[in-house]
Amino acid sequence: MKVAIIYNKDLTGVINEFGLQNKERYNVNTVKKVAEALEHGGHNVRIIDGNMHVIESLQEFMPKVIEGERIGMVFNMAYGIQGESRYTHLPAMLEMLGIPYVGSGPAGHALALDKVITKVFLQRYNIQTPQFWVFSDDKSDMSDVQYPAVVKPKMEAVSYGLKVVQNADELRAAVKHIVSEFQQQALVEQFIYGREFCVGLLGNSDPEAFPIVEIDLGGDPGAVQTASDKLYNPRRKICPAQVPLERAAYMVALSKQAFTTLGLKDFARIDIRTDKDDNVYILEINSMASLGLTGSYVYAAQVAGYDYTALVNKMLDVAAVRYFSETLHVRGASPLTTVKTPLSVRLRGFLRSNADKTEKLLAHMVNINSYVRNVDGVNTLGTLVQKWLKQLGFELQLIPQVEIGNVLLFNNTGSEPDIMLLSHLDSSTPFTKHIHYRETPHKLYGTAIWNSKGGLAVMIAALRALRFARLLRKMKIGILLTTDTTLQNRITQSILESTFKKAKIVIGLSGASPDGSVITSRSGAAVYNCQMNLENAQSAEDVAQANAHFNSLLAALTKLSSRADNVLVTLRDVTMKSGVSTLYAHGEASLSVRFNDTYHAEIIDEKIRHTVKKAKCPHCRFQVSGSMRRPPMTRTQEAEHLYMLIKDICQKLDIRANEEHRWSSSDICFIESTKPHIDGLGPVGQAPHDDEEFILRHSLLDRAILLAMLLNTLTQEKHT
Repeated sequence: MKVAIIYNKDLTGVINEFGLQNKERYNVNTVKKVAEALEHGGHNVRIIDGNMHVIESLQEFMPKVIEGERIGMVFNMAYGIQGESRYTHLPAMLEMLGIPYVGSGPAGHALALDKVITKVFLQRYNIQTPQFWVFSDDKSDMSDVQYPAVVKPKMEAVSYGLKVVQNADELRAAVKHIVSEFQQQALVEQFIYGREFCVGLLGNSDPEAFPIVEIDLGGDPGAVQTASDKLYNPRRKICPAQVPLERAAYMVALSKQAFTTLGLKDFARIDIRTDKDDNVYILEINSMASLGLTGSYVYAAQVAGYDYTALVNKMLDVAAVRYFSETLHVRGASPLTTVKTPLSVRLRGFLRSNADKTEKLLAHMVNINSYVRNVDGVNTLGTLVQKWLKQLGFELQLIPQVEIGNVLLFNNTGSEPDIMLLSHLDSSTPFTKHIHYRETPHKLYGTAIWNSKGGLAVMIAALRALRFARLLRKMKIGILLTTDTTLQNRITQSILESTFKKAKIVIGLSGASPDGSVITSRSGAAVYNCQMNLENAQSAEDVAQANAHFNSLLAALTKLSSRADNVLVTLRDVTMKSGVSTLYAHGEASLSVRFNDTYHAEIIDEKIRHTVKKAKCPHCRFQVSGSMRRPPMTRTQEAEHLYMLIKDICQKLDIRANEEHRWSSSDICFIESTKPHIDGLGPVGQAPHDDEEFILRHSLLDRAILLAMLLNTLTQEKHT
């Protein structure tokens, strides 16, 4: 299942800073710990910042049910950024988007976060809670308050602002501080001398209660836990608490009643104090019980038999049952770590923890201009890739090229490779039009980032992950990086053909389309140059007729496109120059032709030449030159087998995989049709225009784990 963990990292990610700013947030290490636990449970996990970009990030990652994919879920760890009822902000947004999530809904969070409303509900249902008062300022009549009393903000958690007061002066000062500091009413409640307990609940209709935790107050019935204590000097926890079984059962029953009364879901922590006569008082209910490793909720779960991985996955399971099926299997408390960690979990964990390094490498590559004629730039990019591959045990065979930059051929075994990875270093964008790397929360932009450089980053990340898993040394992998893809391999065609013959399987690293495609076939390419020249013009009318006839010829050529024959003829780089003071007219156009088999390539070649030959215009001469540059990459049974392997891996990883025929040609088109091959293992993205080329940020990890798992599967197939 796809699971998006949403927490608040960037508290400035709003349109305006307005209202009360949140002080409560998760430590990033705790968030990563939750992600590791969910990955261990077999889920495809993304960590998303719960700021104003969260909807766009979810759109990129979460599957759409209408497309027939498994629905994903959100593991909500977002306390909110600012404003009132901040716990409700993300759940309300997810309700609108139609995305299921772990934890209580907006109504439950609103009731639980507002301590005054919580107490009103508890009293309404005869659940004992300390007597309380509410004040909006320090000038109010406070004569009814009984001392000692506890003063705290009415809509905060983790004991922010909590203070025990002994008299009216202390009370007024505490109320003034809370109203000023927290911009909300102050809740004043009767202080209960005695012991303090926590009850953790997990589940819904009859939630499981963890063993009761007692907060060790050191024998002082007047002691409390402040926010500072919880953060810097947490008190010792005793679990299970030393209370009679009957009293413990009563605490649990009251906790479950309070949980149900407020309409909470999935999990919560109930805070309790008992007085000297063992009367039980519910202080408050935390609808987003902390998953910090030192927190009482996690501690109680451990005593109940849950390790961290089991607890986090159980929380996801109970939410999934609530949404999808009452009969869905829910994991119990038996630790998941007793079995060997699946390879996909180990790979994903490594890739996620090294995501920043992968993006930094990609940024470095994108910022190098490697225009096909910029030999220094191409070689600089090649040197960077070589440095990373050398660390992974790959040896370089450099094939010098003066005109276009050096072709690089790598091998990690010294023998002929079983699998050849294919990409290129050159791009079609000159230095003056180069777009440097930039990022948004969900997309990465820059020249050649989708076309080639994203694929290079995916390759290096996948190989690093395989080395981490100690599998790379068992594989025989070659890597070929060409430098004239933009020129349709006019120079390196023979290198490609000879290299392909030595490999058993070839995998291309071109970027994938937005639907997560894998390329099983490509069109071939032919390029023609059509020219017109006006000779011996007698009048301005001859100039006009020459231009008109050339336009008509170009229109006739594009009409040679045939949907039935899968032939596409398009115009590129049309230039026309003419004058009437000095009579002249010149025209030139480049024709790009795409075809899916060589038979129709030969037919369209004849048609193009015949169309130009029969073009008639007084005083004009027409000519055409050109031919096939690349053959088509046809879909074969071998390619279908590779695609089915990929589709099976993607299904297990919960990654999108669709088959694509791509109308553009590429280096891989020179492969023999009998050789197993597939393309499109680079990151998901698009290049609608030169300055808008992008990849989806999360797809770097998805495609890296896909490539790593595919390489491992193919290696295992070879040995079986």
